[in-house]
Amino acid sequence: MRNGVRRDYYPDGRLKAVGTMKSGQLHGHWRWYRSDGSLMRVGQFDRGEQIGTWETWDRDGTLVTRSQY
Repeated sequence: MRNGVRRDYYPDGRLKAVGTMKSGQLHGHWRWYRSDGSLMRVGQFDRGEQIGTWETWDRDGTLVTRSQY
């Protein structure tokens, strides 16, 4: 996909990741999920480059890491 919302799925149909694409690159806000449906990671891209604050949570929803790019 070159532009628009992209969704990736696990083989069982559960959502794995969702975010936007611009000119074929990851761009804007993205979210990644584990196969059990729990939120794993959130971050932003600017034309394929990580930017801003990225956060990762464990399966219980506890913040594990917060990184700045």
